[in-house]
Amino acid sequence: MSFVQDDVAESELVELAAAGDSGAFGELYLRYLDVIYRYVYFRVGDVHDAEDLTEMTFLRAWESLPSYKNQGSPFTSWLYRIAHNLVVDHHRRMRPYQPISQVDQLDRLDDAQAGLIHRLIASEEVEELTQALSRLTEEQQQVIILRFIQGLNHAEVARLLNKSDGACRMLQFRALTTLNQILSHHRE
Repeated sequence: MSFVQDDVAESELVELAAAGDSGAFGELYLRYLDVIYRYVYFRVGDVHDAEDLTEMTFLRAWESLPSYKNQGSPFTSWLYRIAHNLVVDHHRRMRPYQPISQVDQLDRLDDAQAGLIHRLIASEEVEELTQALSRLTEEQQQVIILRFIQGLNHAEVARLLNKSDGACRMLQFRALTTLNQILSHHRE
């Protein structure tokens, strides 16, 4: 096991970890534990499930690291993909499929819609937000969590979802519109 400094580049840590250096993987774990946990938590809405799925994400990453190939994306993109797949599997096991209706009309996106998410998080109404998020499609959930909870920009979200920037913006628009409608009805 080697000693890893805080200023070591991600690529170096990944290379060392892929070669079996558990200290390097431990550093990657510490760097990304919080962001992966937050992502998973807002997808499953349960602390215990989120903890288990986060740990499973890192376990799978450790087991698969020898075959990891850097494709020009950050290591976190790979971790998000592993976490996403585990969350999808979790939802398949936990509840039967329920079709979600699509938004028929597009309303004009304004700052108030995005601001609503930030206000809910700030006021600790996380349970309300988590329940509302669960009513969105899988892709809509991902774009909202990555953009507003993880704080990624449009280009980063597009890269993680393997979509064009424009497609991600439209997906975000529809997700915010739907989320706003859900939350507005909930509060009436």
